[in-house]
This record gives sequence, structure tokens and C-alpha cells, in this order.
Amino acid sequence: MIFINTGRIRVEDTLEPRTGKLAGGLATVLASPGLLLLPQAAQAQNTDPAQLSPIKVQGENPAPFLVKESASDKFTAPLLDTAKSVQVIPKELIQSQAATTLTDVLRNSPGISFGAGEGGNPLGDRPFIRGYDAQSSTFIDGMRDIGSTSREVFNLEQVEVIKGADGAYAGRGGAGGSIDLISKTAKLRDFTDVSAGFGTANYFRQTVDSNWQLGDTTAFRLNAMNHSQDVDGRDTIDYKRWGVAPTISFGLGTPTRVTLSYFHMESDDTPDSGIPYAYPSGWIGDKSKAGYDPNRTETGPADVDRDNFYGLSSDYRRTRNDMGTLKVEHDFTDTLTLRNQTRYTRGTQRYVWTNPDDSKGNVLKGLVYRSPKSRDSRVSTWANQTDLQGEFQTGQLKHKFLTGIELSVEDGRKGGLNLGGSSNTSCPNGAGAAGGYFCTSLYNPTPNDPSPYIGNGGPNGQITYSRTLTKSIYGFDTIDLSDRWQTTLGLRVDDYNTRMDPWDTTLKTQSARVERHDTLFNYQLGLVYKPASNGSIYVSYGTSSTPAGATLSEGAETQGLTPGRNNVGPNADDMAPEKNRTMELGTKWDFLDGRLGLTAAIFRVETTNARITQADGDYAMAGKKHVDGLELGFSGNVTPKWQVYGGYTYLKSRIDENGNYISNGRSSAEDEGNDFPNTPKHSFSLWNTYAFTPNLSAGVGAYFVDKQYGNTANTTSIPSYWRFDAMAGYKFNKTVDVQVNVNNLFNKTYYTQAYSTHYAAIAPGRSAVATLNLHF
Repeated sequence: MIFINTGRIRVEDTLEPRTGKLAGGLATVLASPGLLLLPQAAQAQNTDPAQLSPIKVQGENPAPFLVKESASDKFTAPLLDTAKSVQVIPKELIQSQAATTLTDVLRNSPGISFGAGEGGNPLGDRPFIRGYDAQSSTFIDGMRDIGSTSREVFNLEQVEVIKGADGAYAGRGGAGGSIDLISKTAKLRDFTDVSAGFGTANYFRQTVDSNWQLGDTTAFRLNAMNHSQDVDGRDTIDYKRWGVAPTISFGLGTPTRVTLSYFHMESDDTPDSGIPYAYPSGWIGDKSKAGYDPNRTETGPADVDRDNFYGLSSDYRRTRNDMGTLKVEHDFTDTLTLRNQTRYTRGTQRYVWTNPDDSKGNVLKGLVYRSPKSRDSRVSTWANQTDLQGEFQTGQLKHKFLTGIELSVEDGRKGGLNLGGSSNTSCPNGAGAAGGYFCTSLYNPTPNDPSPYIGNGGPNGQITYSRTLTKSIYGFDTIDLSDRWQTTLGLRVDDYNTRMDPWDTTLKTQSARVERHDTLFNYQLGLVYKPASNGSIYVSYGTSSTPAGATLSEGAETQGLTPGRNNVGPNADDMAPEKNRTMELGTKWDFLDGRLGLTAAIFRVETTNARITQADGDYAMAGKKHVDGLELGFSGNVTPKWQVYGGYTYLKSRIDENGNYISNGRSSAEDEGNDFPNTPKHSFSLWNTYAFTPNLSAGVGAYFVDKQYGNTANTTSIPSYWRFDAMAGYKFNKTVDVQVNVNNLFNKTYYTQAYSTHYAAIAPGRSAVATLNLHF
């Protein structure tokens, strides 16, 4: 909705982010929520525009699934003219699908998969983009969010996926890209949206989104959420969480704007332990094993009932996340803006989780060992980011630039819990009480068994402290060379200093500190040709660096800090940052009067000095791997009533050089030529809705994900799958509407994550949710 006062226009939701362009091309207004003075109207009435009586006019966004501007200020051109693959998933799409988590949202981005694990972050968000782990490359409003958590959507405006090596934009990280979550902000109008969702498996969800205009330039917004559910098609598992996110903004519509925001969320879940593999991956090719099968080259999930749960009902995972932000913006002129953003975040995670273990061949005997995992961790960050954005001209060349500095201190503390007890992983005495409850039946697991672990559940005294200090400077410039040619230049330098201190609080001893100090130099080059105003063809080259300790011990990493290998001495070089690069050729077009966007890109992502292990056990920065790919995307309206969003991605990954370390009779060189883990060759997504009447709409979604391997040996895998979803909505009036969503419409049994050994994560069965929405 747009509010127009005689002499001023207030920018609202239907405007394109940052540029303020009114959807449909009706007008051009300011970049951020605020006021645009119309001098002619003011002069006609010979009065101050701020005192004129308001006239209210309503407008609709003709293509809500198509977003033409990134919310990130680091992109100094519209997305159509940006020489990089950037996918924006808007709130309208998120709401249409009744998505509640980041995992749900990223299903709309083909080529993104999720990794599994045992320790660290086995249960939180661990996305892979173009075959590379992006857990430590997840951002909220342009600032890194390092915690191992499962992210919610109740306070999100949109999700942006930047694909390819993007060290110039994001700093340290993997070669695949990064994810930026854009939060909701206060607006100069009053509204309240309340929703209540009810569904199968005891699904219950409540959200409220209220905004109050407190004065001509001040507004307050409050988002809150409460959520609980079991899981369709799975025994024992449940999820509970709640969150609140207040925001207040001052000076909206004036040259100086100040925003204070806070985010808090807590969760308490019973973690899902997945399904064990049918055959131990370590036994494949090993003739010494009793269950050796010469015909097996890989293994997948065991053929058991989908609802089988191999953990214990006493398992738990509890998280808490807090984030406070202060943002100050000042417009010196219409073309020069200074911004400063300061943030403190703190996240905690504690879990006891028993995952199925196939390492001793128990599954071949109809048994599953319950392998205990625990964690007690905390991570906090202080960060400050200052940007100067503007425009200037040198001769015939027009520049749109942004330059900035960023300072951050990230502190981590990780430890385990005292579970106590003893176990025999080979299950010699079978399942149940006879085996001390350490093992359960493959076909009839008993999750309500008493826990065999008799420790007190408190910290076990083994703690590792981590600290990373980063000082960064960066700059971007989009240069209009002519009406048809543009170039984009980006550069970032990071002074990266990280250390790890292992500590035994029981013995009061500290192991030797491990530390690294590196300078990360990354850049982005792009050239854009515009054959028409509604289209572009581009070529780009970008780099990124993955240094040691990039996840702050919050997840899995190939560049982990290693005792005995510091930044000085003979082992310094084998801890150097991995270097990644992306070469991309693409095209972007807006059709149907700007209502439908189509994109296509071919690319290569390379890591030129991956850390590998040599025959003598030493590391070397000598590995090589790459991914060749094709991406197609579409978003917007085919007709005024028919909305579409989706795409297709092809990824051909290859491990080129992998060392020759011998483990269990197998050389790592045997992995050369294999696919990356967590990298499906083909993936496809489609979501489309159709408005049969102004009040009645329906939608259908289709998703395909190809086979994925769980390890570099390609001995564990999960099969490909199709999934279909459906939606129907009815609007009774402007105040009340209802929506029904059915996910996994045909109750398909499929797997979402392949761990390197032991188990695969299984997806829920068919679920249905009805949501009542009220708007005031």
C-alpha cells in the first residue's frame, strides 16, 4: 500500500528496496522508508509540505515474486545489471508456502543442499552452495552470524543468496557463496497482522507483526512468534520455540535516521537421529571384514519404516540467540550517505543426542548402536560496520560507489557434557536390557529405554576457547562506460587473526595455543553489456579465501586449526587460507513490462590450494577441486493472475588432486575423480500460484533433488527424489483470510542429508497446516 499526501509520498512495502521505485513503474521515490517532497504541490498551496492534509491512495505490487533490488548496499547496481548470480526469495513467497525455517525457504534455491554431522553443528543450519559449505557465510542484514542454530523466518523480509566466490562482498568464507537474511523494519504507518496455524502432528504456530507510527518521523515495530509441533511420519521427535523482535526507528524521512533493534529466540527440541546406513562405509573394499560384500561400492539408508527413531526420548537440543543492533544513517546530499551499524550477538547451544552408528557391522545383524554426542557451547560477537555510499562523475564516466570498514571480535567457548557410563559398540549382548540399553533393534527400536549414560549431564571439564579478530576495508564501484556498457569493481582486504586455547578445568591445565594471522585479499570484476534496457549479458570473475578456524569451532571445516601448526615455524604454510575463484557468464532479462524475470548463467568454481594430507601424515596446500555448473531462474508473473518462482541447477563437481594419505588400507588418492559430498548433479524447484478470483487462489510446488554422496570416497549416498506441495487460500475481506498448505503431498519417503558415515537424515511425511490471518 502507498500513502500519498498532497506534497509528499510515503514509501511503503510495494516499493523496490533501496531505489524506492514504485512497482509497475508509476513513480520514483526515495530509497528508504521516508518522505519525498513534491515542490510543485507545496508552491501551489504556498505552505509547508509537512503540514498538508493527507490523501490516501492504494496500490498493488503487480509481481511480488520478482525483486529487482538487493537490500545490500554493497551491490551498487540493480540486480538486472549486477554481474553476479543473486537470488532474492521475498516474503510473499515465504508466506505463500507457510515456510517457518531457513531450510524451508532455501528449498526455493536449487543447487543448495544441507550437510549432516555428528558433533559441532549436526542439527543446525549447514547449507552448501554450489558444493561448498556456507555455514560460516550466513549473514543477517549484512553482518556475519556465526552461531550454530536453526534459523526462523518470523522476522524476515526476504532472503538473499549470493552465489559464487564472493570474498569481496562477504570477507572470509567458502567458494560457493553466502546467504543474507534481511530483517523487517519499522514503517511510517499503523498495521497489525496476526496469524494462527493449526496442523497435523500437533502443529501450532502463532505470530504477530504490529507497527505503530509514533510521530511524523518515528515508528515502532514488534514481531513475535510461538511454535510447537511433532513431526509427521516420525516417532518421538518434537520442536518447540518462541521469539520476539522489537524495532524502533527515529528520523524516518529525514536526512538522519536511527534504528534500534533486538532479536531473541529460544528453542527446545528432541533431535532427529535419522536412519542408519545398511552397510558400514568403512567395510566397502575391505576383504578382512566378516560382512565384506564384493559387489558393494557404496551404501545408502537401511530399508526400514520411516517412523523408526534410533535415539532416546531423553535426548534434547536447546538453543538461545540474542542480537542487538544500532544503525545510524545520514544523508549529506541526495547522492552521498554515511551509515554505521553496531551489533552484539550471543548464541548458546546445549544438546545430548544419540545417533545411529553402523561402524561395527551391527546393522548387518539387525542391531543399531546408540552413539552418544553432547555439546555445551557459546559464541558471541561484537561488530561495527561503517559505509559511505554515493555517486560522482569523472568526465563522461558515471560512478556509483560504496566504501567501508568493518571491525569484529568473535569469541567462542565449546565443551562436552559428562554422560559417563561405558559401552560396547559391537553390541555383543544384543538390544535392550541385556546389552545395557546401548543398542536397539534395527526394525523395532525402543526410544523410551532408560538412558545408559549415567553421568550428571554437566560440563565435562574439556573446554576450548576461540577468538577471532578481523579488521576489514572494502570498496565497490559500478562505472557506466556508455549507455550499453558497465563495469563493476570490488576489493576487500581482511586482517584476520584467530586463535584456539584448549583447557582442562578439572586438571587446571592448558594445552598449547594454536593461532593464525593472515591477510585475505579478494576482489570481484564484472563487465555488463545491455543490448536493451530490460536485459543484460555479463561476465565476472571473483575470489574468496577460506582461512583456518573460519567457523570458530561452530561447525565442520577443512581448514580447522590444528595443534602444533601455528603461523610461524616449519608448519606455517600448511595452515594457509584456501584460495577459491569463480568465473561466470550470464544473462538477465525482465519481460512482460517488468513483471517476469529470467536469468541464466554458466560458471566454474575452483579451489586451487585445498589442504590435503600426504603419505607421511603432514598437511600440504596442494589439493585441487572444481565445480562446473549451469543455473536457470525465473520469478514474477506470467499473467496478472499467475505467479511463478523457481529454477534449475546443474552441478558437475570433481576432486582433482587429493593427496595420498593411507587410512584403513585405502589411499585418499582414490578419491580423485569423485564427486563432492552434498552436491546433487541436478536440482529443480517450481512454485506457482493462480488467482482464480480476487478472493480465491491456489498453488502447487514441485521439487527435484538428485542423488547426493555423503563423503569424498563416494561410498555413502542418499537417492534422488521428487516432492510436491500444494496451497489454497481464500480472502473473506481485507481483514480476514485463510490459507491451507499440504507439504509432501504424496507422502514420499526421501532423505535430505547424507552424513559421511553411519546415518542419513530423513524427511517428514505428508503434513497439512491451516492458517488464519487477521489484518488491522
